[in-house]
Amino acid sequence: MKLCARLLCLSVWIVTFSAGAQSFGLPARVANSTLQMPQTPATFGYTLTNAFPGLSFTNPIALATPPGETNRLFVLERSARVIVVTNLAAPTRTVFLDLSSRVTTGCEEGLLGIAFHPNYAANGFFYLFYSTSTNTAAGSGLHQRISRFQVSSTNANQAVVTSELALITQFDEACNHNGGDLHFGTDGYLYISVGDEGGANDQYNNSQRIDKDFFSGLLRIDVDKLPGNLPPTPHPALMNATNYFVPADNPFVNATQLNGTNINVAALRKEFWAIGLRNPFRFSFDPMTGALFCGDVGQGAREEIDLITKGGNYGWAYREASIGGPKASPANFISISPIAEYLRVGTTNVGTSVTGGLVYRGNRISQLNGRYIFGDFNSGNIWALTPNGTNAATFDFLTRQTGIVAFGADPRNGDVLLANLTGGSVQRLIYSVTNTAGSALPATLADTGSFSDLPNLTPNPGIIPYDVNVPFWSDNARKTRWFSVPNTNLTLAFNRTSHWQFPTGTILIKHFDLELTNGIASSAKRLETRLLVKNSGGVYGVTYRWGNSLTNATLVPEEGLDENFVINDGGNLRTQAWHYPARSECLSCHTPQAGFALGFNTAQLNRDFDYGGISDNQIRALNQVGYFSSAVTNLHTLPLLAHATNSAFSVEYRVRSYLAANCAQCHLPGGAAPGNWDARITNPLSASGIVNGSLVNNLGDASNRVIVPNDLAHSVLLTRISTNGAWRMPPLSSSLIDTQSVNLVSAWITNGLANFQTYEQWQLAKFGSTNAPLTARNENFDGDPSVNFQEFLLGTDPTDAGDFWKISAQATNGFVRIEFPQIANRGFEVQVTTNWSPVIWNPLDVPANRPLISATNFPAAVPDSIEGDSRFYRVRVFEP
Repeated sequence: MKLCARLLCLSVWIVTFSAGAQSFGLPARVANSTLQMPQTPATFGYTLTNAFPGLSFTNPIALATPPGETNRLFVLERSARVIVVTNLAAPTRTVFLDLSSRVTTGCEEGLLGIAFHPNYAANGFFYLFYSTSTNTAAGSGLHQRISRFQVSSTNANQAVVTSELALITQFDEACNHNGGDLHFGTDGYLYISVGDEGGANDQYNNSQRIDKDFFSGLLRIDVDKLPGNLPPTPHPALMNATNYFVPADNPFVNATQLNGTNINVAALRKEFWAIGLRNPFRFSFDPMTGALFCGDVGQGAREEIDLITKGGNYGWAYREASIGGPKASPANFISISPIAEYLRVGTTNVGTSVTGGLVYRGNRISQLNGRYIFGDFNSGNIWALTPNGTNAATFDFLTRQTGIVAFGADPRNGDVLLANLTGGSVQRLIYSVTNTAGSALPATLADTGSFSDLPNLTPNPGIIPYDVNVPFWSDNARKTRWFSVPNTNLTLAFNRTSHWQFPTGTILIKHFDLELTNGIASSAKRLETRLLVKNSGGVYGVTYRWGNSLTNATLVPEEGLDENFVINDGGNLRTQAWHYPARSECLSCHTPQAGFALGFNTAQLNRDFDYGGISDNQIRALNQVGYFSSAVTNLHTLPLLAHATNSAFSVEYRVRSYLAANCAQCHLPGGAAPGNWDARITNPLSASGIVNGSLVNNLGDASNRVIVPNDLAHSVLLTRISTNGAWRMPPLSSSLIDTQSVNLVSAWITNGLANFQTYEQWQLAKFGSTNAPLTARNENFDGDPSVNFQEFLLGTDPTDAGDFWKISAQATNGFVRIEFPQIANRGFEVQVTTNWSPVIWNPLDVPANRPLISATNFPAAVPDSIEGDSRFYRVRVFEP
C-alpha cells in the first residue's frame, strides 16, 4: 500500500450521503394511470403561440423589419447577433451580423436595439444600440454605443461587419437602465431611448440634466446631416467626430434654463427630444397617427406608459409615474403625467418591469385595432390600452407570458409578435373564441387523480413522496411533496451539480399547511396544493385552494388569489396574508434557466427519507428502481445543501445553501434577475460575486455591495431579505420575514467574514506584493509540498517550508485509514487510484468520505479496505 499526499484545489462539490441502509426504500417502480392533468391547458380568447415553431433564438431581445418589406423579420439576440428570418411562411434562420467580439453582456447590457434607415432599400444602412467595453476620454470600461452598419452589396442577408460607423459611444458607470431602443420617426430622424445610467434613485444625477451626458430621455438626431441642421456640441461620447447632425427644430436647441435654473450652454446636449425618463424600455410610433408611446420602468412603486411629446419632461427623479420620486422637486418643475400606470403589488394589473409595446394596426384581430399592446417582463401580464389623448387611459388584460422584452409586427399582416428573452422564441398574439388547442383543467384536486385518499393525502400508485434539504421560504408554511413520472419507460436525466432533465408528463406536487397557533401542530390549516406539469413547451403550474374543506380543494383562478388568516403567536394575534399564486407567477421562477423544478435536484434530494418504515437515501432509492436514464455512481460523495440549523456545517456553507434554495432560480447566468452575483452553490465564493460584489441597484449609496464583510448596513443582500415592500427578496408570495435566515446571514457577515481575505489580499499580506516572483496561485514560494493557493486555503505559512498541511495513512487488518486535519469551512475529499501510470483518480466512495464543509477544525479519518497490491490516495482541498 502506498500513499500519495497531493492536493488539488478545484471548484467541485463535496457532499454527504447517509450510510448503512440494508433495504431500499422503494422496492420497485410503479406506473401511474390516474393523473388527469392535460399536457396543454385549454386557452380561450387571447393567447400566445410560437410564431416560428421550427426556429429557436438565444435571448431574443428586439424585432424589426426594413421599411416596405413583407417577408423578412430581423431578430436581435442579446448576446451579439442579428438574425434574419426569411420566407416567413416557411421560415429559415440566417446570421445577418455577429458582433461577439464587440458586445458586452451581463446585467442589462448587450445588443439592445435595431432600426433600419427609411431609405434602406437604396443605401443599406441600419443602426444598432449595443453595450461594449472600450476607452474614451470620459473613461475606460463599459460604454453604450449607437452605430451605423451597412448590408452587403451582393448578399441581402449578410451585413458587412467592417462597415461600422460609431455615432455615440457613451461612458456608463453602471450596467443597468440602458434604454437601448431605436426607431426612425415619420420625419426621417432617428429616435434613441437612453436610461438614467443606472444604480438607483438617479444616483448619477442625470435625470434632469440637458447639459451633461446622453442619459435619461429620448434623443433625436439627423443621421443624413441635412442642410440647415446643426452639428452636435462636442462631447467625449462623440470621439471628436461629427457623424450626425442635430435637427434644428429639436426642443432644447436654444435652451438656457431647465426647471427655472440656468444651464451650461457650452455643454448643451441639443439631441434631447424628451427628458425625465428613468429606463425607457421600448418605445414605438403609431404607424397611422405618428404618436410616440414609451414604457418607462419604475423605481420601486409604479410602472408607466408615456405619450411622448416634443420637449416633454416626464418627471424622473422628482416623480415616479404620478407619485413623488426620490428627489425633491424645485419650485418651477413641471412634468407630464403618464397616460397609464400600474402598481408593483396587488392582485390584478401589476408588475415590476414594463416592456413598452406598439399600436396594433393589423388585419386579423379587429377588436384590437388602434389599441396599444404592452406588457410586463416579470409578471407576464400583457395588456391592451385604449389611447385617449393625454388623459389617463384604460387598459385591459389579454394574456400572460413572462420574459417578454420587445413587441414587433409581422410584416405580412400586422400580427403582434413578441420577443421572449427567457423562452428563446418569437411568439405571436392570437385570438379565438373557439380555441380548443388544449384541455380544460381539472376543477378540483380530486379530479386531478393525484390522491386516492384526500383527507389523509394518500397519493395514488406511481406518485412518490420526497423531501428537500433546504426548503424555499414560504411564510412558516409546512410543505409536503410528491412527484410522478407516470410512464415507467420514461426516465430522469441525472446531473451531479446542475439541473436534472424531466421527460414530458412529469408532475411535481406540493402541499401547504399553516399553523394557526404557532408551535401547535394540531392547529394546522390546509391552504393549497400546487401541481407543476412538464410539457413539451416547458412547464405550467396550477394550485387548488382547500378553504374550509378537509376533503377536497378547488382550482384557483388564473390571476391568483389573496386570503388573510389570524395567527396566534404566543398569545399575540396577528393577521397573515397568504397569496395563492397566479399561473404566470409560477413561470417567474420555474424557468428553463432554473431547470423548471427548483427543489428537485441532487443537492436538495441527497438526504434520507422514511418510505413507510424503511429509511433510505432518496437518490439511492430512485437509482435502485430505475428512475434515472443511467446509473448514479459514487453515491456517498454526492453534493447536498445544509439546512440553517445544521450546525455541523460552517455558517458560510449554510448561508450559501439558503441562497441556493431561495435565490438561485433567478440569480444565475441567464436568469431573470439583472444582478451581477451568482447564487448557485456550485461556484466557489470567490467566483460568485457575493462578497464585495457590485450591484445593479445600490439603493443610492455608493458604499453598498451585495455583502460587505463586517458591515450589516451596507450589505444589500441582507437588507433585501430582511425588509418587506418593493425591495423584498425573494419577491413573490411572501409577506413574512424569514428571521432565522436573516440572523444566519447577519452572523456570517459579522463573524464568519470578519477576517475575510481574497487571495490577492492574502498574497499582499504574506509576500508584500501581488506580482512578486513565485507568488501566483499555482506557484510554490517556499518549495514545500503545497502551492501558494493551497496554503491560502489551509492557513499555513507560504514562506516557511516546514509549515504545510500533512496527511498520513495507517494500515491494519486489511484496512487503511487516511488521516488528515480537517479545516473549518473548507472542502476535503479523499481520492484513490490503483494505477500510477496512467493515473485516474476517483473519489473514495465510503460513508466517512462525506461532503462536510465543517464548522470546526478536527482530525479526520477516512477508512478503506485494501484491495490488490497497491492503492494510492490523495486528499483534495477546495474552497466552498
